[in-house]
Amino acid sequence: MLRAPSRFVRRCLTAAVVGSVLVGCGSTSDKPANGKPAPPTTTTEVTVEPIAAANALTDVNGVEVALERQPKRIVCLFALCDDILTELGIVPTATNSTLLAHPGFLGAAGAEKVAVVPGGFIAPEVEAILSHKPDLVIGLGDTHGKLAPALKGATTFWPMQPETWEDSVGYLRDAAALTGRTAEGEKAERAFRAKLAKAEKAPSDKTALVIYGSDENFGVATPDGDVTASLFPRMAAYPWKSRGVEGSYSLEEVLAQGVDVLFVETMSFGGGDGKLSEKLAKNPLWSKIPAVRNGDVHEVNSEVWAKGRGTRSMGIVLDEATVALR
Repeated sequence: MLRAPSRFVRRCLTAAVVGSVLVGCGSTSDKPANGKPAPPTTTTEVTVEPIAAANALTDVNGVEVALERQPKRIVCLFALCDDILTELGIVPTATNSTLLAHPGFLGAAGAEKVAVVPGGFIAPEVEAILSHKPDLVIGLGDTHGKLAPALKGATTFWPMQPETWEDSVGYLRDAAALTGRTAEGEKAERAFRAKLAKAEKAPSDKTALVIYGSDENFGVATPDGDVTASLFPRMAAYPWKSRGVEGSYSLEEVLAQGVDVLFVETMSFGGGDGKLSEKLAKNPLWSKIPAVRNGDVHEVNSEVWAKGRGTRSMGIVLDEATVALR
């Protein structure tokens, strides 16, 4: 089974048993609509409510996350944390993602100054985390929640579980409140909302799709449960809302939807190399997809598109997607 980043990160890329089967991870099963669905006409509200400083919040599990003082040493166990801290003008004490090396964040030189938590995304080492004497540790709830008992008493653990762009904005606001960076949080939220509203006002008439994976057993990012994909129905036609784990996608289905623009997130598992689009090109159906025929297949940075999930990453996604969808 392939482990892909987002909603586990890309939550689950269920191993396909036959050919080029895509398995989505939404909560409901939707059949693709005939023709090209029109993007919604609603526009995101740009006005930002003031953020009040706080020393406690309720996490995704209904548990109170309380701090005696504003955290100064924060360890990130997934990239949304890095994204949020960057927006707030905070450099994490340590991280296990490589998002910070992207030029839209700290860049390679800046990222080298941030300690790396060994163990990778799936199993970060508790001893290494605690060696940094963190005031706060932020992780993905369904992946890092199991670390909470080992961290209890030594630091405060905050699990996040983003599934939509609104979730990510909410986590930005909460982090701004806990760190006292309220003005920075409001500024970052306002900038993102303005960028999304601008994209919504000039929606594309093209059909877009985001796919991800490392080989022919790839997945489709669906708006119901995937932060990046949740942006797309607001600025273009998007064939599927969500699919349950029992639903599967095939290149035949993608071909039937007449996808005009494909965004491809190549994941690397176990040292694999090569672009996903190049591997899929071995399938004769690939060349028949309109996006492929017209040269509108875009290999994107998976650190930003699949893992970032915060307002800064989503801003980069919007910039790149709106250009491609013109």
